[in-house]
Amino acid sequence: MRRSEIPPADAPRISIVIPVYNEEAILHAAVVDLRERLKPFGWKYEIILAENGSKDRTVEIGQEIAQRYSDPDQGQVKIISMGEPNYGKALKQGILLARGELVICDEIDLCDADFHRRAIEILETGEADLVIGSKLAAGAEDERPAIRHVASLAYSGMLKVLLGFRGTDTHGLKAFRRLALLDIVRSCLVDKDVFASELVIRADRGGVKTQEIPVRVMEKRPPSINLFKRVPNVMKSVVKLTYAIRIRG
Repeated sequence: MRRSEIPPADAPRISIVIPVYNEEAILHAAVVDLRERLKPFGWKYEIILAENGSKDRTVEIGQEIAQRYSDPDQGQVKIISMGEPNYGKALKQGILLARGELVICDEIDLCDADFHRRAIEILETGEADLVIGSKLAAGAEDERPAIRHVASLAYSGMLKVLLGFRGTDTHGLKAFRRLALLDIVRSCLVDKDVFASELVIRADRGGVKTQEIPVRVMEKRPPSINLFKRVPNVMKSVVKLTYAIRIRG
């Protein structure tokens, strides 16, 4: 273990990393609601808001929240800013800055405390080192618009064909043991929309004990980026991802 990877004595046990982009409408309410729903668990945790290129008041609101919740013993909130719209880069940096033994990757429009509870229980029992909240697994409830569900199925199918992905979902909620995934996080070469996919696929190919659990997806607001505008960039990123894994290894 590298010296920098040894958590300080006051480190939280759980780090919750949430990428945010143009979320001024829901950011404050979502963080307050999440903290309230985490209270019964009695966890010592931190929330890391990984802002990336917002053009609204997201950064300002995030800073206000961080100032309000600064006590490390009562669910401390932090904010980092990438200065550019890059979901994958923000998520990766948030994970690398996380101090908790266990890391949860969340979405500001989901903040599913029930997934958090179930995932942490699995990690604590040692059944898995990576838990993925799948919106496509049997038993999942995907209440998003049908076009988004179909797009997720198509994307997952593409990963199966191109990269031999054996699961059902790579995006969205996930939780893991930080030290079990840290080297894999560092080795990921692609950012933006497909960083999460590279992380999951590299973990699978590297033999990390992984378990999927079905989740209910009911978003709090429409996507911040139009689905059809995302498609060309996602396709380019998938090509890069295929090269990074199949060729560069």
